[in-house]
Amino acid sequence: MDKGTFGRLLRRARQRSLLTIEGLAEASGVSGRAISDMERGHSLPRQSTLAELMDALGLDEDERSSLVRAASRRAPQAVVPRQLPPDLAQFRGRDAALATVHDLTDRVTGQGGHVVISAIGGMAGVGKTTLAVRWAHQVADRFPDGQLYVNLRGFEASEHPLDPGEALGGFLRALGVPSGDIPSGVDRRGALFRELTADRRLIAVLDNAKDPEQVAPLLPTSPGCLTIVTSRNQLSGLVAVEGAASINLDVWGQDEALAALTARIGEERCREEPEAAAELVALCGFLPLAVAVVGAQLSSEPRMPLRLAVRELRRTRPRLDALATDDLRVDVRTVFSWSYRALTAGTARFFRYVSLHPGPAVSAEAAATLAGVELTPARRHLRELTAASLLSRDADGRYVLHDLVRAYGGELADQEDDDRLGAQARLLDYLRHNAHTANRHVSQLDPEPEEQPLDGVVHVVLADRDEALHWFRQEESAVGPAVLSLDDPRLLRLRGNCAREWIGYNEVVGRWSEEIGTARVGLEAGLALDDPVATVRSRSNLTRALLETGHTEEVEASIDAMLADLHRLPPEVRARIECEIGFFRIRQGRFTEALLHPRRALEIYRGIGRPDGIASTLSNVGWVLAHLGEYEAAIATCEEALPLLRQVGDRRFEAGAWDAIGRAQQGLGRLDAAITGYRTALRLFEELLDDYNRAGVLDHLASAQLEQGEEAQARANWVCAAELLTALRVRDAAQMWAKAESLPSRAD
Repeated sequence: MDKGTFGRLLRRARQRSLLTIEGLAEASGVSGRAISDMERGHSLPRQSTLAELMDALGLDEDERSSLVRAASRRAPQAVVPRQLPPDLAQFRGRDAALATVHDLTDRVTGQGGHVVISAIGGMAGVGKTTLAVRWAHQVADRFPDGQLYVNLRGFEASEHPLDPGEALGGFLRALGVPSGDIPSGVDRRGALFRELTADRRLIAVLDNAKDPEQVAPLLPTSPGCLTIVTSRNQLSGLVAVEGAASINLDVWGQDEALAALTARIGEERCREEPEAAAELVALCGFLPLAVAVVGAQLSSEPRMPLRLAVRELRRTRPRLDALATDDLRVDVRTVFSWSYRALTAGTARFFRYVSLHPGPAVSAEAAATLAGVELTPARRHLRELTAASLLSRDADGRYVLHDLVRAYGGELADQEDDDRLGAQARLLDYLRHNAHTANRHVSQLDPEPEEQPLDGVVHVVLADRDEALHWFRQEESAVGPAVLSLDDPRLLRLRGNCAREWIGYNEVVGRWSEEIGTARVGLEAGLALDDPVATVRSRSNLTRALLETGHTEEVEASIDAMLADLHRLPPEVRARIECEIGFFRIRQGRFTEALLHPRRALEIYRGIGRPDGIASTLSNVGWVLAHLGEYEAAIATCEEALPLLRQVGDRRFEAGAWDAIGRAQQGLGRLDAAITGYRTALRLFEELLDDYNRAGVLDHLASAQLEQGEEAQARANWVCAAELLTALRVRDAAQMWAKAESLPSRAD
């Protein structure tokens, strides 16, 4: 952000509060001249000054976050998104369309004009996405600030159209905005998106749009941006309102279709049977997707005469309803069914099950689980389906179904009376079971109860943290659609169990916005099944996510509901929830209440003889005492906890105890002892790869170093804390940047 941006935000906030500059000066204690300089973009406030202004203005969490971010003197780290799908190697034809779009690109880059393009006008499979991606790749070097891409799912039978707010959330994260700083609501997200792209030159590809209303909030407004929209609708509203240039794609001409077929099966075969080749592409209706499928099938059968392929294609009935026309030459289901009938029986069954996957891409392990087969034969089926062009692969090696192919496979699954419910149950349990395994290497939280996976669920061997994180990243685009959209009531328990397992990963990488949605599913399941343990644990996960994202409106009601259910919980779970509620009270700054809950937990653990619980809860109590100013009691409590923590091997809470000792020693003015405590805690958290708590200790260490006059070291530690929290997409990152920038750098 720059000074001008901060000034505009401050002026708007003051005007909304109905204050004059003089009124704000009186309410905040900041001079009117200083406020005037800030609003005119001449200066930025120090951290203490900013806090006084925000308190006087009575801002909500989103407004405070925006001002803190804008006031940072640190130049935002340049994040250049690279979201384009891979270009198609066998791209053929479309010379006229490419000439047109390159002319439009010249207008953007040459005259600084913003152009929105609708590459539309044809049936599904006509090549709209392929053209958009080819175009974007060809001109990417002229847009140095990166490329954004989103599939808006406007015309996918198994998906609801993507909400513009969700699409904006993905764009904002790709542009480097921490999850906790992403505001709620389409309007606020859109405003932030336009603000971040106001001076950028980038490409945005909005693929498979439903209507102009879905697209409008996603349009960058910078003169240096190129936006490409694809849709099966004409989107005439974009043309009329946004001045979009409309490009209507039809099917290929005969020469283009023959060139594409030749690229796939070889020039010699087409030259030997030119009439059959011409009739093949005609039977495909010159539709690019259909030609690709036929070409892939023929390339896998190099000895098959083209005339035989023509005869087979003529006989295939019926049609794909979504594309039914009176012209049999554009019968896409005919093309798909011909390719499908050529599959081996096992692969045909496998294809039907893979098409039931609700996410945008499917891993080999998830595909095997859906079909209930071992991984080795699954990989063989996937190779056969990829060779037949019924599947493609994305940049991460996962398998992608075109939406028409997905719809066709789903129809077949219903016709064959396949076990759709069983496949969906296995998928949910695959995502739960392997998340449980991965959490042994990743999560800092107490594990969910062990549960045997369903028959047919693929177990992924994960040897270390890197492999566990790789698995989570591979499946994170699937877990949301699976948990949120597989809504058969018989799957509710599995959805809830899956949702609760993913909190460990979501915490580690800062997927707090995503956690809100999945935690609500877990809560719904717990309530519906009258399972108090599942209900309270899901409420706890939801409360944590709400606090981390600054959406605090529901927090108090959620905590009250947890307290009301405590009497229904087993002692161990009741003690754990008491500690978690204590943590939430700490986040709210309500330390007196925060002390009550771990003390209750301590009584429970002592009553049931749980030394590990006693040790960790003593550490919690000491930490709260330090924040309440009861420094000697805090030190004594933590020193009681330390040998117990070492005895049970709980290094995480041992680190927390040293952090609390540091806080207490600092409060007593013993800065050397405080720094020793903080550094011990920091070493332990580093060994545990716990970046969230590591950032907290760095914050505390920096404050002690500042008291000692070591400004350079304090600033360096606040910068490090800010970088860790930024990577975790935690809203507290803005506070760390503000603290760091309140101190002079070495160059100042």
